[in-house]
Amino acid sequence: MSTEPFRIDVAETTLSDLRSRVANSRFTFATAPGWTKGADPAYLRDLTAYWAKDFDWRAAEARLNDHPQFLADVDGTRIHFVHVKAPRRDGAPEPLPLILSHGWPSSFVEMLPLVPLLSDRFDLVIPSLPGFGYSRLPDGALTRERIADLWHTLMTDVLGYSRFGAFGGDIGGGASQWLAAKYPDSVVGLHVIHPPAGGAGSTPSDGGPEPYTEAEQAFIDAEAAYDIEDQGYSEIMWTRPDTIGAALADSPVGLAAWIIDKYRDWSDCGGDVESRWDRDTLLTVITLYWVTESIGSSFRQYADYPHNRPRPTITVPVGVTLSHEPVMASFPRSLTERACTDLRHWSEPGRGGHFLAFEEPELMAAELRTFFATLTD
Repeated sequence: MSTEPFRIDVAETTLSDLRSRVANSRFTFATAPGWTKGADPAYLRDLTAYWAKDFDWRAAEARLNDHPQFLADVDGTRIHFVHVKAPRRDGAPEPLPLILSHGWPSSFVEMLPLVPLLSDRFDLVIPSLPGFGYSRLPDGALTRERIADLWHTLMTDVLGYSRFGAFGGDIGGGASQWLAAKYPDSVVGLHVIHPPAGGAGSTPSDGGPEPYTEAEQAFIDAEAAYDIEDQGYSEIMWTRPDTIGAALADSPVGLAAWIIDKYRDWSDCGGDVESRWDRDTLLTVITLYWVTESIGSSFRQYADYPHNRPRPTITVPVGVTLSHEPVMASFPRSLTERACTDLRHWSEPGRGGHFLAFEEPELMAAELRTFFATLTD
């Protein structure tokens, strides 16, 4: 399994075509005020006008290329990743390798703010999920377990790490949970922002099923109610990914609307997405989806979701920094205690949403340092 250095270098013809498409886009009328029914058309016009005229992709590309990037053949699948090694010091212990995994609709860019905050102590591996950006899809169903298998091979066989830590949120968090559950001899510890949850039916000493507690059931009911309002996007990506994929692969403004709606809705931004990220950062993420033509392949893990099997119990040490987003608001610690046997760290900082490492990198870096210090010191 080979690796090769990689630099992002988007063809100028691709950028010219993108600017032309954005400049000549058509916009829908608002069906309700502001963001009530999705991406606000007025905001979208303003953002995409900046995209067409003022956004400097080459500057963004140079910032991304400041980080050492690689392509690896991992069990026949091309995986793109950033690999930053911590300094080696005489007499000091070896730095702990740490794999950081993003979710949807995100990219490896989500984890880059952690690099200057952690790279003095950790070897950082930041992969693009299969089907995202410059990573390709593997053969067969793309499950969280399959991603975990690829990550384990990347860390052990490709990069030569025998023991490492794992961190992630959303899809990357689910894959990290599988990594910890399936490969406990390799994973020193697991840290997530969306906690693993165990179901009812665990067996107490009397041999009977253990029902959900009142708090656990209240959370499950609240999550279901939230999904009724929020999961329209996922229903179409589960059931008709090729239909919506065709639309978004051909319309950069449609792509921007699909992504920016979730960055605003899922982040801890109080309704103002640009209070969390400037336009250049938001458009860097969106442009990466466009130039890599990966929005359709990023849907694959939604379409393949029914292929996920129940995850085994997690036995390695687990740390949780609970994201501050509506669906996580009342997540009971006891649900995670059902799913893992060694919950070492539980924190509810009350800020930072679905993209917590991207929104609050200093907070997230401090949490990771605290948790992994207890495992390595």
